[in-house]
Amino acid sequence: MRRSVLLTGAALALTSALALAQGAPESLLPPGFNEPASAPPPAAKARPAPRPQASAAAPTSTASSAASPSATATSTPVVQALPGETTPGGSTAVGIVDPTGEGTLKRLPSLEELARMTPEDFQDLLGLKPDFDMPNGARRAMTQVGVIDTSEGGLNGAVLAGQNGRLVRLAIAANRGDMVSRWGHILLRRALASRLDAPRGMNPQEFLALRVGLLLRMGEVEAARAVLQDMDAGNYTPDVVGVALDVYGANGDFTGACPMLATQGSLRDDAPWNVAKQICSAFRGNGAAALAQLERYRYRGTMSRIDLLLAEKYAGAAGRSRKAVTIEWDGVVDMTPWRYGLANAVGLNPPEALMKNAGPRFAPLTALAPMVGLTRRAAAADGAAATGVLSSAAMVDLYGQLYAEPDVTGEWSDRAEKLRDAYVLDDPASRLSAIRSLWDGVKDAPNDYSRKVLTAYAAARLPASEQMVDSAGPLIASMLAAGLDANAMRWANVVNAGSQGWGMLVCAAPNRSDEVSSGDISSFVDGDDSDGKHRSGLLVAGLAGLGRIGSGTAGSYSSSLGLNLGSATRWSRTIDDAARQNDVVTVALLAGLGMQGTQWSQMTPRYLYHIVSALRTVGLDAEARMIAAEAVARA
Repeated sequence: MRRSVLLTGAALALTSALALAQGAPESLLPPGFNEPASAPPPAAKARPAPRPQASAAAPTSTASSAASPSATATSTPVVQALPGETTPGGSTAVGIVDPTGEGTLKRLPSLEELARMTPEDFQDLLGLKPDFDMPNGARRAMTQVGVIDTSEGGLNGAVLAGQNGRLVRLAIAANRGDMVSRWGHILLRRALASRLDAPRGMNPQEFLALRVGLLLRMGEVEAARAVLQDMDAGNYTPDVVGVALDVYGANGDFTGACPMLATQGSLRDDAPWNVAKQICSAFRGNGAAALAQLERYRYRGTMSRIDLLLAEKYAGAAGRSRKAVTIEWDGVVDMTPWRYGLANAVGLNPPEALMKNAGPRFAPLTALAPMVGLTRRAAAADGAAATGVLSSAAMVDLYGQLYAEPDVTGEWSDRAEKLRDAYVLDDPASRLSAIRSLWDGVKDAPNDYSRKVLTAYAAARLPASEQMVDSAGPLIASMLAAGLDANAMRWANVVNAGSQGWGMLVCAAPNRSDEVSSGDISSFVDGDDSDGKHRSGLLVAGLAGLGRIGSGTAGSYSSSLGLNLGSATRWSRTIDDAARQNDVVTVALLAGLGMQGTQWSQMTPRYLYHIVSALRTVGLDAEARMIAAEAVARA
């Protein structure tokens, strides 16, 4: 009798309520990369406030009208689902709500089904699930999406509104994220994180997804999350959610995805998405049910066993289940960003052999992960700083933590001590010796340059002295790695004309108006020991792009060194056209596309010339100088 009364009460409650440069850079351009029709720059718009006011609120879903009397006049049998029957995402409401009629029931749920429902299932059943997780007044506009305003150093995003959307799509989607230039990486990150309007013919959600996806490929996981979160989750489309879960996974921030899953949970239906929904359910207080569902996924083989065990361990931290989850890496042959993010989030170090096979792509994730141990982060930073993911200041902060941590011993403690000596020793020669000891023993190019990023500010503190002229080249390279051009220029009267240090300084010098002597350039070419005089070709290309040698001099060296500076490609014509339109964002995107590669031998002088020239034309003179100087330093 009691069961009947309860079931009748549940039915009444329900019926009344229901009512988002490989080998040669030329070959990197995707098929169909045609020059777009030139479009005039858009009319200047007023600079938006750091947080533009939201547009009119999107309508939210409401409960439908109550069931009609005719629907209840005839009794229908209650068909209960089999015990444990759920959807792939774990919802017990599917099969009860009629998908063809909003707010109507196909049948009344049983008491067992009601008991198994999560709060999200019950919201679905009653039609109360919100479209937005923010009040109307706090919602953000869909224009100028990004995190860096022009007043904070961001690029002018208004100019992009008149650009060809197909061109912008190709420039972002075709970029694999690896760039030969540290300064090129920094510039592209700045462009992607700026407050930008979507280009012509592209909606803001697609543009956001493209930007976030490239930031992920670049290893900029924190910047990717920040840009993603500048759009309200209620505005997400399949384009956005297609990359959003990867963003949170790479950051090891799986609970950060919960607002998106709460409002846009129906936009995807795949294994990682449904596993993430169970993790969020556990952190909302449904730990036992979520863990049981994750265990069922494991038995069914929904995902790899290791991934589901890591998910269970992560979800288990939310409740009081005290279930022991043993993680065994035997049989795991590869590492994925999802797997790596979960391992970091639960405090596990994957086997070294597994990480070695994974290659360098996880170094930026490790270097930026706050939950990872200091020595692991320092080892990863040796590669991440060269790419541009970490600044010199961030490297010094990391080594400062190593120095202050008493539990850190051995080689990392010694390196932190040497960096301290590079700053505090009284004798400049001793400080130089400490700096060189940090450089010594590093053979591979990315890590070697990362150490120069580390020592940039210590190198800037050294006096420009004839006694240190033999170390002038690497010291100048170290200072310019952090953009300390004024400090580097103090060595202009110390270095020999035609030396590598001289080559970096004539590129990096701010406000230089006089032309560089062709005799000094010839001395540089004569002393160049790089393969095929590649360094000399990059020097000539950089100086020509900066306007520091005349067209006759540039043409003469282009001919003698085989640089082909005067020839054009579809890419070069496109970046030159964007520069003429003063489209700074498109120039930055195309520069990043042209700098793809893992080493400077993959960068052609012709591409460097067009990149440096276009950057200077749109007002990015500092970036143009630093890229040209970096080419001379690293070729």
